[in-house]
Amino acid sequence: MRRLTRSQNNRMLAGVCGGLAEYFGIDATIIRLLWTIISVCTIWPGVVAYIVAWIIVPPEASL
Repeated sequence: MRRLTRSQNNRMLAGVCGGLAEYFGIDATIIRLLWTIISVCTIWPGVVAYIVAWIIVPPEASL
């Protein structure tokens, strides 16, 4: 079973976008671009959603 985690390898800030990209099997750049557009267009909801995801989504288990 797949589990959503924050990426330890594909990260820029907290690994949230990298984790989403790994979960959905798409390029992290697409997720980052969409998240940036949403954050710029809606101002606070995108930033707040990122911070909430940073807190809620567990980090990937390091080997």
